[in-house]
Amino acid sequence: MPKYSVIVPVYNRIDEVDDLLRSLAAQTYTDFEVIIVEDGSTLPCKDAVDKYAAQLDVKYFYKSNEGRSIARNHGIEHSTGDYLIFFDSDCVIPPGYFATLHARLSDTPLDCFGGPDAAHSSFTPTQKAISFAMTSFLTTGGIRGGKMQMEKFVPRSFNMGYSREVYDKVGGFREMFSEDIDMSTRIRQGGFSIGLIRDAFVYHKRRIDFKKFWRQVHVFGMSRITLKLLYPDSLKLVHTLPAIAVIAGIILVLLSIFLSPWWLLPIGIYLVALFISALASTRSIDIALRAIPASVVQIVGYGTGFIRAYFTKILLGRGRDIEEEIAIRKGK
Repeated sequence: MPKYSVIVPVYNRIDEVDDLLRSLAAQTYTDFEVIIVEDGSTLPCKDAVDKYAAQLDVKYFYKSNEGRSIARNHGIEHSTGDYLIFFDSDCVIPPGYFATLHARLSDTPLDCFGGPDAAHSSFTPTQKAISFAMTSFLTTGGIRGGKMQMEKFVPRSFNMGYSREVYDKVGGFREMFSEDIDMSTRIRQGGFSIGLIRDAFVYHKRRIDFKKFWRQVHVFGMSRITLKLLYPDSLKLVHTLPAIAVIAGIILVLLSIFLSPWWLLPIGIYLVALFISALASTRSIDIALRAIPASVVQIVGYGTGFIRAYFTKILLGRGRDIEEEIAIRKGK
């Protein structure tokens, strides 16, 4: 049996699956199997999978469309490895990933682990700018595995794994937004160890335009309230900062209109700080300029999603009610 089982849910991502499998075929450590679960795609990727059958221990499953979490659980049921590794289909894996992972787990065993993401040189300038917005301490507080962090590391499903023992006790993913945070929370509550393996990073492709990026982060902000209903103690200061920034930004703009333009100075200083940080990180003026609107979308999109869900789900009690959240929390 392989040491690791790589499980990837797929929905209409033929080209991305090809890139992912090509990167997995180039790994320097090869004691792993790959399980591709096609979640009811109208454009199946089986031909792309078959292309790598001679280079990888790869299995392909097609099922009806039920969601990425159910697809992951389907893959788990057909896996045989000691550890379950989860990537998104839009990831590219550096050739030394599994060698690094295996060495770190041999030195410091962990029940659950994850790594950060990075922008590959082949990504578009907009994708690189969005990658900065998603990973910078100035925008997300480093919650995705940055060098500086404002909360405990929480593995995300684009690059995470856990042992077979964890799965036997905690179970699989729930079909919900931010299902990876829910899973990591249940693992931590189960008494298992969780750690960040910083050198085990992946190249994670980002949205190709700001409109799609807005929709993504807006949902992230809304799902944070769902997580609060499930786990009342899970909401931390870092999660509220985008919403606070949105409210503060509106107040500053109104003050600048009715009192003095100088009230816009804090916003200007922050945008300059973003540009300088992005320039230092990417070494590109083009990407640094794009990082400014990308970061604004990240903060405002998430913040408004958070405010919207807080107002409807908590203040008005609409949407999924608290009793239902508690039932899900108890596994009913």
